Amino acid sequence: MNRSARRLDPATKAGATKAGAAKAGDRIRETATRLFYREGIRAVGVDEIVRRAGATKPSLYRSFESKDELAAAYLRDWDGAFWERFEAAVAAHPGEPRLQLRLFVQRLAKRMRQPGYRGCALTNAAVEYPQAGHPARLVAVANKRRLRRRLAQMAAAMGATQPRLLGDGLALLLEGAFASCQLFRSAGPADALARVVDQLIDAALVGSAPAAATVPAARVPAGRAPRVRVARARLDRAGAR
Repeated sequence: MNRSARRLDPATKAGATKAGAAKAGDRIRETATRLFYREGIRAVGVDEIVRRAGATKPSLYRSFESKDELAAAYLRDWDGAFWERFEAAVAAHPGEPRLQLRLFVQRLAKRMRQPGYRGCALTNAAVEYPQAGHPARLVAVANKRRLRRRLAQMAAAMGATQPRLLGDGLALLLEGAFASCQLFRSAGPADALARVVDQLIDAALVGSAPAAATVPAARVPAGRAPRVRVARARLDRAGAR
């Protein structure tokens, strides 16, 4: 074989370069996920991310326009994994919103007892970035608004006369649990989350008429489920559950 035959053609070289950049981008994203969740987004610099990922700054900026966009990507992964867990609890009890919610919070309370759990990454990011237009905050706010809507829908399906009020109460319990588990760890108030949720629902349903029909669950947009599974796998590999 002559020397020219052994040379890669331009298209092959370009493909190899692109594949290498994609692998570096994945390593950077997974490393950032682990560091951002454990230490906070602002506390972690680009230099540390690329060093731990075994990559370079140019490879980071080929995959992400900025550190802010990398942070937003990390939070989009978290958002996807969050909704995968939420919808799994919904699917386990079709047409039974109270059982759906109970299963979700029971599983959440179990995760809160795991070593290294630092609450909800989206809530943490909203605290770190108070600026309304910051890319990381936009992802966090979108998740919380969607959750608030879903909780109100579930409250209406349970027969609550004031579903928005009950939904907001449930949201407050979840956010309080995300914060308190970082303060008290496994022996704190978050351990009572499922019981307190049940008590709040009981209090809200006193005197309420039975629901005529359940509120249909929001559809998952086409193409979302595979992205969600990929996001969940990325968080699991990085150890940020």
